[in-house]
Amino acid sequence: MRVRWNRRHVLKGAMLASLGWVSGLVRLPASAFASEPVKGTSWTTFRNSPENWGIAQTVLSEKLTRKWERKTSDGTASTPVIADGHVYVGTLSGDLLCLRLTDGEEVWKYRSQEVVEPNNFAPGFNAAAALNETSVFIGDDQGGFHAVDRSTGKRRWHVMTNGEIVGGAQFYKNQVIFGSHDGHLYSHDAQTGTRVWSVETHGPVNATPCLSGNHTFITGCDQPILRVIDVEKGEQAAEVPLDSLLLATAAARDDILYFGTDNGAIIAMNWKKKETIWEFSSSGKEQQVHSSPAVTEDFVVIGSRDKKVYCLNRKNGELVWSFTCRAKIDSSPVIVGDRVFFGASDKNLYGVRLSDGKEVFKEFVRNAVTGSPAIADGHLVIGCESTNGLIICFA
Repeated sequence: MRVRWNRRHVLKGAMLASLGWVSGLVRLPASAFASEPVKGTSWTTFRNSPENWGIAQTVLSEKLTRKWERKTSDGTASTPVIADGHVYVGTLSGDLLCLRLTDGEEVWKYRSQEVVEPNNFAPGFNAAAALNETSVFIGDDQGGFHAVDRSTGKRRWHVMTNGEIVGGAQFYKNQVIFGSHDGHLYSHDAQTGTRVWSVETHGPVNATPCLSGNHTFITGCDQPILRVIDVEKGEQAAEVPLDSLLLATAAARDDILYFGTDNGAIIAMNWKKKETIWEFSSSGKEQQVHSSPAVTEDFVVIGSRDKKVYCLNRKNGELVWSFTCRAKIDSSPVIVGDRVFFGASDKNLYGVRLSDGKEVFKEFVRNAVTGSPAIADGHLVIGCESTNGLIICFA
């Protein structure tokens, strides 16, 4: 099971006072928040689609420069979300921030826990946020799941699970779906917070749900089994045996699931037929895959802890190109046009050409990057992990 130990867990007592402040709230006019995000101006879930394709719909400048940066006390492992000129991102110190996309100025700050007891920490946000037309949804590392008003930063509703939440949420009709390390997948009414159903997963859920029609897919850390969940009925529909564990979020396209495993394999599986279409493994030492794939009509692009990003032919799994960094890559690649962007633990943000894997952008960001980029409205936003980690915007 993947466990992330945050630097904030070892902060000295002298720093505790800084964790207990509750920011004042700023109410924005309703006109600042469109009910339906315009295509290309938003990135509303971890991978920007119910199927988790990891594809941006915006145009991004060929020459990117650092537009703004914002320091956080403990950094962020979360992937930002973007809509209506605002960025929403959770931090490891327990803040959910709403920032202006144009200049990074804080609009409001929501605390995971309003009153922090002495010698305790506010629950931190490892998970990516998710947006619908009215709310921001995010889970914390103490099992809380929060629905926060997008315009005011005030809590709309909150529920507790019995385990850490590290994956993002996904939407199905009026439901918000998320998993917990307590061994359950949950669905709640997005407006009221009323539980619609829960499904036992027989192990911790790490991933953001991936939807293919009215089905989603989960696998715990107990045994290599892919569980197919009917989200309309709230029950398990099928089981598909696996040879290894799926650690990160999968993507779906044309009834095929694409994902990496704990033994370094990258797999394409027809989940309806329960058949593996192809499997790719690099030569040499096997390394776990904690990155989620970006999937186009032709390619599957995914990072690995062997320090490489791989681009594979989506139809047959053959290697198109690979790109090597100086450290592991847990960040999930994002595709915009003919470029792929991703972070690495070598403290760099990279951009490479989708067609041939040649480097076209590299920026030293001073901290390891395990989260993934969000790209919308001509901007790329990404967070860095570690003490004083930055949230950085390029445009």
